Amino acid sequence: MAGTDGRSPWPGTLAVGTALVLGAWLLHDGGRSVLPPSPGAAQAGFGAVSVVPPLGPSAPTRIRIPAAQLDAPVTGLGLDAEGHLEPPPENDRNLAGWYRGAATPGQRGTAILAGHVDTRSGPAVFYGLGALHRGDRVEIARRDGSTAGFQIYAIEVYDKQRFPDARVYGQAADAQLRLITCGGGFSQADGYRGNVVAYAFLTDTVAAKKA
Repeated sequence: MAGTDGRSPWPGTLAVGTALVLGAWLLHDGGRSVLPPSPGAAQAGFGAVSVVPPLGPSAPTRIRIPAAQLDAPVTGLGLDAEGHLEPPPENDRNLAGWYRGAATPGQRGTAILAGHVDTRSGPAVFYGLGALHRGDRVEIARRDGSTAGFQIYAIEVYDKQRFPDARVYGQAADAQLRLITCGGGFSQADGYRGNVVAYAFLTDTVAAKKA
């Protein structure tokens, strides 16, 4: 979602112990006239809490969302020299990124996964995020061989000027997951006007197989 200066505004600060300005990096395919799906008012909601015992830390390796026919590898994302979140490689549209400075999915806290909605070559990994519904399942495979299962309880779209930092990035007392991509309308001058955020809580876990 690049703007006229080559960057697209990725709003807010990520409150996970240290303030982090999220990098403005998700790109758009300027030739497309059809916007990605956006969640309706019926998908809004808040307040779901996981009662499943959280897992220990282990980096995510893959994300699966059956309702979206999404099955993609996950790479770790750090910060660049300016403190912005690094982007997943643009040349791989089927790749999500996990912010390494936050909780790992399934661990107590708020795990953050971000992905391109599209690139100049077409729709990307989180293109269908806005078409999901409350109750849809998200599965995260982890490096230790375990799997964390989540249920989406809200999907909302925010204008980049009114992005609710604390609501999205604030550290939860239970195991929570946020999936973030671009959305909220589009202009040729500024790119996408906002972001789509899916909220999910941990519902089940599958332990790693013992050797």
